[in-house]
Amino acid sequence: MDHSKAPVLEALAAYHAEGQTPFTPPGHKQGRGADPRVRAVLGDSVFRSDVLATSGLDDRTSSHGVVQQAQELMADAVGADHAFFSTCGSSLSVKAAMLSVAGPHEKLIVGRDAHKALVSGLVLAGIRPVWVDPQWDAERHLAHPPSVEAFRAALAEHPDARGVLVTTPTPYGTCSDLAGIARMCHERGVPLVVDEAWGAHLPFHPDLPAWAMDAGADVCVTSVHKMGSGLEQSSVFHLQGDLVRSEVLQSREDLLGTTSPSVLLYAALDGWRRQMVQHGRGLYDETLGLARRTRERIAAIDGLHVHDREDFCGPDAAFDLDPLQIIIDITALGTTGYQLADWLRAHHAINLHLADHRRISAQLTHADDERSVGLLLRALYDMVGHAPRLRPAPRVEVPDPAELCLEQVLLPRDAYFGRVEQVPWDKAVGRITAEMLTPYPPGIPAALPGQRLNAAVVRYLRTGVEAGMVVPDAADPEVDSIRVAIED
Repeated sequence: MDHSKAPVLEALAAYHAEGQTPFTPPGHKQGRGADPRVRAVLGDSVFRSDVLATSGLDDRTSSHGVVQQAQELMADAVGADHAFFSTCGSSLSVKAAMLSVAGPHEKLIVGRDAHKALVSGLVLAGIRPVWVDPQWDAERHLAHPPSVEAFRAALAEHPDARGVLVTTPTPYGTCSDLAGIARMCHERGVPLVVDEAWGAHLPFHPDLPAWAMDAGADVCVTSVHKMGSGLEQSSVFHLQGDLVRSEVLQSREDLLGTTSPSVLLYAALDGWRRQMVQHGRGLYDETLGLARRTRERIAAIDGLHVHDREDFCGPDAAFDLDPLQIIIDITALGTTGYQLADWLRAHHAINLHLADHRRISAQLTHADDERSVGLLLRALYDMVGHAPRLRPAPRVEVPDPAELCLEQVLLPRDAYFGRVEQVPWDKAVGRITAEMLTPYPPGIPAALPGQRLNAAVVRYLRTGVEAGMVVPDAADPEVDSIRVAIED
């Protein structure tokens, strides 16, 4: 295919060149109706390019197939059979992918390190999750993706499961053995769905971890806004093989997605695909070199330890590691990642990817260079010098692995939509939670609807909030109280 073309961008340029006059949404009419104060911040180009996909970018019947052409080019670029654009983020895409595999009350094998968006899908669909526990690093208090053997055991115990869903890479950059999991799934005739929200860049350089389509996955969801050049909320479904039908996946997306997709997001997706096909290898040659040098320079700062493959990868740990996620252990500084992240923003205008009780992380992409990295390094040096003022650190009581494995008593949907009450946190122990309780980022629920709370997880959340953890999806974000099911 001709990857010099960008059908959405070209159609948008033609729309402007033809001087078309809309009597359709959006109501701002090419920005003419937008408040000048808004245009001063957002820019006129945003409004000029905010047009309808049909009766705008294309005609009433989409006879030019503008979006379809762009999706076919995307699929070709990454070696998939089909690609579908989504403008509601991978939070929607992963739900649609799940629903294309399993339905109400059917089983789906799911890694417990799943994002909250997947749990929302379980609530909406009434799917019965069979949880597979991550591999726990007891020394570093960090979970790595579940092993092939763990997924194999789950499928053997639940042969009626309709498929397997894996999250890789994790927000910490750790990756599953996707090829091994795909082989295991296909031996049993079930599809593998991959939430690869953090992996949109993986197809474009051989030194990056394996891309889901290359590894044999059936459906893969990527967030192009996370590691690519897409605008926020831009996501792509990728599909191959015949275990999941393309019309079913497209129908599920149509069920959940918007009828007013953003051409701005489509255009950025289209342009990013062209950029990666034409220049991705060279861009990531430079980025990987920059990441290697940055890791070495941060590791030389007293009190900071940069996690690498030796720390994270091995027989009982992760299969691979994305080197662009720079995970920094700050335990030696005697404070928390929460406090250091807040300090860096307040004093150096540096926004980090994530922070937890003993780590901070910086995400590099092809957009970074020596200037941006230099700002980070100067800020980290200054942070270390000021760390004594941030002591003593509030202690986060992280549970043992066994205590993190809560019993799934009810379907997530039944607990979420059932009769509930709000009780003080210390009265919630032993009760069934009716809400998600998610430290964010990275967005992996510590407890989810239908699970019976234990004292260890409740204390973890309470001490976490006291130390600076954010739990935004709870009815009470301070976790002074918790929403629980009323049991008969």
